[in-house]
Amino acid sequence: MRIKLTPRDNGHMNLKQLSEKLGLSPTTVSRALNGYPEVSENTRRRIQEAAEQYNYFPSARARSLATGRAMAIGHVLPMTISSEMVNPVFGDFLAGAAETYSKSGYDITLSSVRAEDELKCYRDFAAKRIVDGVIVHAPRTDDPRIALLKELGLPFVVHGRAPIADDSYAWLDINNRRAFYRATKLLIDLGHREIALINGQEQMDFAQRRRAGYSAAMHSAELTLRPELMVSEEMTEGVGYAAAKRMLSLKKPPTAFLVSSIITAIGVRRAVSDLGLRLGQDISVVIHDDEISYLRNGDTEPLFTATRSSVRAAGRRAAEILLQQIAQPEAAPVQELWEVELSLGQSTGPVRHS
Repeated sequence: MRIKLTPRDNGHMNLKQLSEKLGLSPTTVSRALNGYPEVSENTRRRIQEAAEQYNYFPSARARSLATGRAMAIGHVLPMTISSEMVNPVFGDFLAGAAETYSKSGYDITLSSVRAEDELKCYRDFAAKRIVDGVIVHAPRTDDPRIALLKELGLPFVVHGRAPIADDSYAWLDINNRRAFYRATKLLIDLGHREIALINGQEQMDFAQRRRAGYSAAMHSAELTLRPELMVSEEMTEGVGYAAAKRMLSLKKPPTAFLVSSIITAIGVRRAVSDLGLRLGQDISVVIHDDEISYLRNGDTEPLFTATRSSVRAAGRRAAEILLQQIAQPEAAPVQELWEVELSLGQSTGPVRHS
Protein backbone atom coordinates (compact mmCIF):
# COMPACT_ATOMS: atom_id res chain seq x y z
CA MET A 1 0.00 0.00 0.00
CA ARG A 2 1.39 3.39 -0.97
CA ILE A 3 0.15 6.72 0.36
CA LYS A 4 1.39 10.11 -0.78
CA LEU A 5 1.16 12.88 1.79
CA THR A 6 1.60 16.60 1.14
CA PRO A 7 3.00 18.19 4.28
CA ARG A 8 1.75 21.71 3.61
CA ASP A 9 -0.60 23.48 1.21
CA ASN A 10 0.80 25.85 -1.40
CA GLY A 11 0.61 29.59 -0.70
CA HIS A 12 -1.26 32.16 -2.80
CA MET A 13 1.72 34.15 -4.09
CA ASN A 14 3.22 32.90 -7.35
CA LEU A 15 6.87 32.83 -8.36
CA LYS A 16 6.67 35.98 -10.48
CA GLN A 17 5.11 37.99 -7.65
CA LEU A 18 7.72 36.80 -5.16
CA SER A 19 10.52 37.66 -7.60
CA GLU A 20 9.14 41.19 -8.03
CA LYS A 21 8.98 41.64 -4.25
CA LEU A 22 12.65 40.72 -4.00
CA GLY A 23 13.83 42.53 -7.10
CA LEU A 24 15.35 39.31 -8.43
CA SER A 25 14.77 37.21 -11.53
CA PRO A 26 12.33 34.29 -11.30
CA THR A 27 15.21 31.99 -12.31
CA THR A 28 17.34 33.06 -9.33
CA VAL A 29 14.43 32.66 -6.91
CA SER A 30 13.54 29.24 -8.32
CA ARG A 31 17.11 27.97 -8.18
CA ALA A 32 17.55 29.21 -4.61
CA LEU A 33 14.40 27.46 -3.42
CA ASN A 34 15.35 24.31 -5.30
CA GLY A 35 18.70 24.05 -3.51
CA TYR A 36 21.05 24.74 -6.41
CA PRO A 37 24.56 25.36 -5.04
CA GLU A 38 25.49 28.27 -7.33
CA VAL A 39 23.16 30.67 -5.45
CA SER A 40 25.02 32.47 -2.65
CA GLU A 41 24.07 31.60 0.90
CA ASN A 42 23.04 35.18 1.73
CA THR A 43 20.76 35.36 -1.31
CA ARG A 44 19.32 31.93 -0.58
CA ARG A 45 18.56 32.92 3.02
CA ARG A 46 16.89 36.18 1.94
CA ILE A 47 14.73 34.34 -0.58
CA GLN A 48 13.74 31.62 1.89
CA GLU A 49 12.82 34.19 4.54
CA ALA A 50 10.71 36.10 2.01
CA ALA A 51 9.02 32.90 0.85
CA GLU A 52 8.01 32.13 4.43
CA GLN A 53 6.92 35.71 5.09
CA TYR A 54 4.66 35.79 2.03
CA ASN A 55 3.53 32.16 2.40
CA TYR A 56 5.01 31.11 -0.93
CA PHE A 57 5.65 27.40 -1.44
CA PRO A 58 6.14 26.14 -5.00
CA SER A 59 3.85 23.28 -5.92
CA ALA A 60 5.43 19.85 -6.14
CA ARG A 61 4.35 19.58 -9.78
CA ALA A 62 5.93 22.91 -10.72
CA ARG A 63 9.15 22.03 -8.96
CA SER A 64 9.19 18.59 -10.54
CA LEU A 65 8.93 20.14 -14.00
CA ALA A 66 11.64 22.68 -13.17
CA THR A 67 14.11 20.26 -11.63
CA GLY A 68 13.32 16.88 -13.18
CA ARG A 69 12.83 15.51 -9.67
CA ALA A 70 9.87 13.63 -8.20
CA MET A 71 9.67 16.12 -5.30
CA ALA A 72 8.83 13.30 -2.89
CA ILE A 73 10.71 11.42 -0.16
CA GLY A 74 10.02 7.75 0.54
CA HIS A 75 9.43 6.02 3.87
CA VAL A 76 8.92 2.23 3.73
CA LEU A 77 7.20 0.30 6.52
CA PRO A 78 7.66 -3.50 6.39
CA MET A 79 4.56 -5.00 7.99
CA THR A 80 6.36 -7.57 10.15
CA ILE A 81 7.90 -4.77 12.24
CA SER A 82 5.05 -2.27 11.86
CA SER A 83 4.24 -2.49 15.56
CA GLU A 84 7.81 -1.33 16.28
CA MET A 85 7.58 1.53 13.80
CA VAL A 86 3.94 2.61 13.45
CA ASN A 87 3.68 4.04 16.94
CA PRO A 88 3.88 7.50 18.55
CA VAL A 89 7.68 7.53 18.15
CA PHE A 90 7.52 6.99 14.39
CA GLY A 91 4.62 9.46 14.12
CA ASP A 92 6.65 12.18 15.84
CA PHE A 93 9.70 11.45 13.65
CA LEU A 94 7.56 11.74 10.53
CA ALA A 95 6.01 14.99 11.79
CA GLY A 96 9.49 16.46 12.29
CA ALA A 97 10.61 15.33 8.85
CA ALA A 98 7.46 16.80 7.29
CA GLU A 99 8.32 20.22 8.73
CA THR A 100 11.57 20.14 6.75
CA TYR A 101 10.04 18.68 3.59
CA SER A 102 7.32 21.33 3.48
CA LYS A 103 9.83 24.17 3.47
CA SER A 104 11.37 22.76 0.30
CA GLY A 105 8.12 21.74 -1.39
CA TYR A 106 8.54 17.98 -0.96
CA ASP A 107 5.79 15.42 -0.43
CA ILE A 108 6.01 12.17 1.56
CA THR A 109 5.45 8.80 -0.10
CA LEU A 110 4.63 6.28 2.64
CA SER A 111 4.65 2.62 1.58
CA SER A 112 3.50 -0.25 3.78
CA VAL A 113 4.66 -3.57 2.31
CA ARG A 114 5.12 -7.20 3.27
CA ALA A 115 8.58 -7.88 4.69
CA GLU A 116 9.52 -10.03 1.70
CA ASP A 117 8.60 -7.16 -0.67
CA GLU A 118 10.59 -4.44 1.10
CA LEU A 119 13.64 -4.55 -1.18
CA LYS A 120 11.42 -4.69 -4.25
CA CYS A 121 9.74 -1.49 -3.03
CA TYR A 122 13.08 0.33 -3.01
CA ARG A 123 13.84 -0.99 -6.51
CA ASP A 124 10.46 0.31 -7.70
CA PHE A 125 11.17 3.69 -6.14
CA ALA A 126 14.41 3.96 -8.12
CA ALA A 127 13.20 2.44 -11.40
CA LYS A 128 9.99 4.47 -11.59
CA ARG A 129 11.57 7.61 -10.11
CA ILE A 130 8.74 7.82 -7.61
CA VAL A 131 10.92 9.50 -4.98
CA ASP A 132 14.17 11.48 -4.91
CA GLY A 133 15.45 9.80 -1.76
CA VAL A 134 14.44 7.70 1.22
CA ILE A 135 14.90 7.57 4.96
CA VAL A 136 15.70 4.08 6.24
CA HIS A 137 14.12 3.21 9.57
CA ALA A 138 14.98 0.59 12.22
CA PRO A 139 18.37 -0.57 10.85
CA ARG A 140 19.15 -4.22 11.52
CA THR A 141 22.25 -6.38 11.78
CA ASP A 142 23.69 -7.05 8.29
CA ASP A 143 20.99 -4.75 6.89
CA PRO A 144 20.68 -5.45 3.12
CA ARG A 145 18.91 -2.15 2.39
CA ILE A 146 22.08 -0.05 2.62
CA ALA A 147 24.00 -2.01 -0.02
CA LEU A 148 20.92 -2.07 -2.28
CA LEU A 149 20.33 1.68 -2.06
CA LYS A 150 23.99 2.34 -2.84
CA GLU A 151 23.73 0.05 -5.87
CA LEU A 152 20.56 1.81 -7.04
CA GLY A 153 22.13 5.24 -6.57
CA LEU A 154 19.09 6.40 -4.60
CA PRO A 155 20.01 9.01 -1.96
CA PHE A 156 19.23 7.83 1.58
CA VAL A 157 19.75 8.59 5.25
CA VAL A 158 19.54 5.94 7.98
CA HIS A 159 17.75 6.85 11.19
CA GLY A 160 20.10 4.91 13.44
CA ARG A 161 23.10 2.85 12.31
CA ALA A 162 23.73 -0.66 11.05
CA PRO A 163 26.81 -2.62 12.17
CA ILE A 164 28.12 -3.36 8.68
CA ALA A 165 31.62 -3.24 7.22
CA ASP A 166 30.87 -0.49 4.69
CA ASP A 167 29.96 2.49 6.88
CA SER A 168 30.25 5.16 4.17
CA TYR A 169 26.61 6.20 4.26
CA ALA A 170 24.64 9.03 5.87
CA TRP A 171 23.10 8.37 9.26
CA LEU A 172 21.72 10.12 12.33
CA ASP A 173 21.69 8.25 15.62
CA ILE A 174 21.72 8.75 19.37
CA ASN A 175 24.43 7.23 21.56
CA ASN A 176 22.31 4.30 22.75
CA ARG A 177 25.19 2.43 24.36
CA ARG A 178 26.34 5.37 26.46
CA ALA A 179 22.76 6.28 27.37
CA PHE A 180 22.02 2.85 28.84
CA TYR A 181 25.44 2.63 30.48
CA ARG A 182 24.74 5.89 32.30
CA ALA A 183 21.20 4.84 33.22
CA THR A 184 22.39 1.50 34.64
CA LYS A 185 25.19 3.23 36.58
CA LEU A 186 22.63 5.58 38.12
CA LEU A 187 20.65 2.61 39.44
CA ILE A 188 23.81 0.93 40.71
CA ASP A 189 24.80 4.15 42.50
CA LEU A 190 21.38 4.10 44.18
CA GLY A 191 22.25 0.68 45.62
CA HIS A 192 20.34 -1.52 43.17
CA ARG A 193 21.94 -4.86 42.33
CA GLU A 194 19.07 -6.80 40.74
CA ILE A 195 18.38 -4.65 37.67
CA ALA A 196 16.09 -5.86 34.90
CA LEU A 197 16.32 -4.86 31.23
CA ILE A 198 13.15 -4.70 29.13
CA ASN A 199 14.53 -4.01 25.67
CA GLY A 200 13.30 -3.68 22.09
CA GLN A 201 13.71 -6.46 19.55
CA GLU A 202 17.43 -7.17 19.38
CA GLN A 203 17.65 -7.73 15.64
CA MET A 204 17.40 -3.92 15.71
CA ASP A 205 20.72 -2.13 16.05
CA PHE A 206 19.54 0.33 18.71
CA ALA A 207 18.45 -2.50 21.02
CA GLN A 208 21.81 -4.27 20.66
CA ARG A 209 23.64 -1.09 21.62
CA ARG A 210 21.36 -0.54 24.61
CA ARG A 211 21.96 -4.07 25.88
CA ALA A 212 25.71 -3.52 25.42
CA GLY A 213 25.60 -0.38 27.57
CA TYR A 214 23.56 -2.12 30.27
CA SER A 215 25.88 -5.16 30.26
CA ALA A 216 29.03 -3.03 30.42
CA ALA A 217 27.75 -1.13 33.46
CA MET A 218 26.75 -4.35 35.23
CA HIS A 219 30.16 -5.92 34.51
CA SER A 220 32.01 -2.81 35.70
CA ALA A 221 30.24 -3.16 39.05
CA GLU A 222 30.92 -6.93 39.08
CA LEU A 223 27.20 -7.69 39.03
CA THR A 224 25.77 -10.90 37.56
CA LEU A 225 23.67 -10.72 34.40
CA ARG A 226 20.56 -12.81 35.02
CA PRO A 227 18.88 -14.04 31.80
CA GLU A 228 15.50 -14.18 33.54
CA LEU A 229 15.76 -10.41 34.10
CA MET A 230 16.34 -9.60 30.42
CA VAL A 231 13.59 -9.34 27.82
CA SER A 232 13.84 -8.44 24.13
CA GLU A 233 10.42 -7.93 22.54
CA GLU A 234 8.22 -5.39 20.78
CA MET A 235 7.97 -2.14 22.69
CA THR A 236 4.31 -2.22 23.72
CA GLU A 237 2.47 -1.54 26.96
CA GLY A 238 1.34 -5.16 27.15
CA VAL A 239 4.88 -6.50 26.86
CA GLY A 240 6.02 -4.18 29.64
CA TYR A 241 3.17 -5.27 31.90
CA ALA A 242 3.64 -9.01 31.34
CA ALA A 243 7.43 -8.92 31.68
CA ALA A 244 7.42 -6.82 34.85
CA LYS A 245 4.71 -8.88 36.52
CA ARG A 246 6.57 -12.11 35.78
CA MET A 247 9.91 -10.75 37.00
CA LEU A 248 8.43 -9.26 40.18
CA SER A 249 6.97 -12.68 41.01
CA LEU A 250 10.39 -14.37 40.98
CA LYS A 251 11.90 -15.66 44.21
CA LYS A 252 14.64 -13.05 43.76
CA PRO A 253 12.85 -10.18 42.00
CA PRO A 254 14.45 -7.06 40.56
CA THR A 255 14.44 -3.85 42.54
CA ALA A 256 14.87 -1.73 39.42
CA PHE A 257 14.00 -1.77 35.72
CA LEU A 258 15.73 -0.27 32.70
CA VAL A 259 13.11 0.08 29.94
CA SER A 260 13.63 0.96 26.27
CA SER A 261 10.44 2.95 25.74
CA ILE A 262 8.00 5.10 27.66
CA ILE A 263 5.23 3.04 26.06
CA THR A 264 6.62 -0.18 27.57
CA ALA A 265 7.27 1.62 30.87
CA ILE A 266 3.57 2.44 31.22
CA GLY A 267 2.98 -1.33 31.34
CA VAL A 268 5.74 -1.72 33.95
CA ARG A 269 4.11 0.95 36.09
CA ARG A 270 0.75 -0.88 35.85
CA ALA A 271 2.36 -4.15 36.98
CA VAL A 272 4.06 -2.41 39.92
CA SER A 273 0.74 -0.90 40.98
CA ASP A 274 -1.16 -4.20 40.61
CA LEU A 275 1.29 -5.84 43.01
CA GLY A 276 0.76 -3.14 45.62
CA LEU A 277 4.23 -1.65 45.17
CA ARG A 278 5.18 2.01 44.85
CA LEU A 279 7.07 3.40 41.89
CA GLY A 280 10.19 5.27 42.96
CA GLN A 281 10.12 3.76 46.45
CA ASP A 282 9.74 -0.01 46.29
CA ILE A 283 10.70 -0.25 42.62
CA SER A 284 12.84 2.10 40.54
CA VAL A 285 12.43 2.55 36.79
CA VAL A 286 14.60 4.36 34.22
CA ILE A 287 13.31 4.64 30.68
CA HIS A 288 14.35 5.92 27.29
CA ASP A 289 11.99 8.80 26.52
CA ASP A 290 11.89 10.17 22.97
CA GLU A 291 10.10 13.33 24.16
CA ILE A 292 6.97 12.35 22.25
CA SER A 293 4.88 15.47 21.79
CA TYR A 294 1.54 13.81 22.55
CA LEU A 295 2.74 11.30 25.17
CA ARG A 296 4.49 13.48 27.69
CA ASN A 297 6.64 12.20 30.54
CA GLY A 298 4.75 14.11 33.23
CA ASP A 299 3.81 17.79 33.25
CA THR A 300 5.80 20.08 35.55
CA GLU A 301 8.00 17.26 36.88
CA PRO A 302 8.99 14.14 34.91
CA LEU A 303 7.22 10.98 36.05
CA PHE A 304 10.02 8.70 34.85
CA THR A 305 13.74 9.17 35.21
CA ALA A 306 14.79 9.04 31.59
CA THR A 307 17.50 9.23 28.97
CA ARG A 308 15.88 11.82 26.74
CA SER A 309 16.10 12.82 23.09
CA SER A 310 13.66 14.55 20.78
CA VAL A 311 12.57 12.21 18.00
CA ARG A 312 10.81 15.12 16.28
CA ALA A 313 14.12 17.01 16.16
CA ALA A 314 15.74 13.86 14.77
CA GLY A 315 13.10 13.75 12.03
CA ARG A 316 13.76 17.37 11.11
CA ARG A 317 17.53 16.87 11.01
CA ALA A 318 17.43 13.57 9.08
CA ALA A 319 15.26 15.24 6.44
CA GLU A 320 17.70 18.17 6.22
CA ILE A 321 20.61 15.79 5.68
CA LEU A 322 18.72 13.93 2.95
CA LEU A 323 17.66 17.07 1.08
CA GLN A 324 21.24 18.32 1.26
CA GLN A 325 22.42 15.01 -0.20
CA ILE A 326 19.88 15.25 -3.02
CA ALA A 327 21.00 18.79 -3.86
CA GLN A 328 24.72 17.98 -3.56
CA PRO A 329 25.16 14.28 -4.45
CA GLU A 330 28.98 14.51 -4.57
CA ALA A 331 29.29 15.70 -0.95
CA ALA A 332 30.61 13.32 1.70
CA PRO A 333 27.91 11.49 3.67
CA VAL A 334 26.86 13.24 6.89
CA GLN A 335 27.07 11.14 10.06
CA GLU A 336 25.82 12.53 13.36
CA LEU A 337 25.82 10.89 16.79
CA TRP A 338 23.73 12.71 19.39
CA GLU A 339 24.27 12.40 23.11
CA VAL A 340 21.16 12.17 25.28
CA GLU A 341 20.16 13.95 28.45
CA LEU A 342 19.74 11.96 31.67
CA SER A 343 16.77 13.55 33.43
CA LEU A 344 15.77 12.65 37.00
CA GLY A 345 12.09 11.99 37.67
CA GLN A 346 9.85 10.49 40.32
CA SER A 347 10.45 6.86 39.35
CA THR A 348 13.85 6.30 40.96
CA GLY A 349 15.12 6.15 44.52
CA PRO A 350 17.57 4.26 46.77
CA VAL A 351 17.11 0.51 47.01
CA ARG A 352 14.88 -0.56 49.89
CA HIS A 353 16.00 -3.69 51.73
CA SER A 354 13.33 -5.84 53.30
